[in-house]
Amino acid sequence: MKIALFGGTGGTGKEFLKKALQEGYQVKMLARTPSKVSTTSPKLEIVKGDVLNAGDVQRTVEGTDIVVSLFGHVKGSPKWLQSDGTFNIISAMKDQDINKIISLSGGGLPFEQDQPKFADKLIRFIMKVAVPKVLNDAVRHAEVLKESDRKWVIVRGPRLTNEPEKGAYRVGWVGVNASTSIGRADLADFILKQVESDEYIRQMPFVSY
Repeated sequence: MKIALFGGTGGTGKEFLKKALQEGYQVKMLARTPSKVSTTSPKLEIVKGDVLNAGDVQRTVEGTDIVVSLFGHVKGSPKWLQSDGTFNIISAMKDQDINKIISLSGGGLPFEQDQPKFADKLIRFIMKVAVPKVLNDAVRHAEVLKESDRKWVIVRGPRLTNEPEKGAYRVGWVGVNASTSIGRADLADFILKQVESDEYIRQMPFVSY
């Protein structure tokens, strides 16, 4: 199986890339700066480009079987980075007849099965005030996925840490069987498991310790 990967140079993306290659997957990855990719493998193909460039996205998706989208906002990112990038990805998936996408977002993105507690509501309120651009873009990117005819999974997480992989975590919803942190390595493990699983199609599981 060949994975089209977006956001593979970010914290979670690096962990996902390493794990996917170890598990024997082929990965075709878009990178604005290929020199930032420290992982090397005969199973890894790097496409130089930008997720906001439709042609670059088409070249990345071509010849793959599934899309894993882990890119997100960094300092100076455009307001609708995730939404517009996801729109380009969905368009390319339709052209290439690729049916499934796994996308990463945060716990601030609401889902109908959430039962947010006071702390969860407080975090969302703080996000609306402090980083409205990121939260609004996350919501709009989810709408782009929902409006498509593709099989999508939005994986959500709380505060991300760089602690060593534990190999154990909970999968629930915000406020339901959930805590306040997850290590990027364990989050990457869950995301990779969704490549072969249809358990959470058109859902937004929340992964935490």
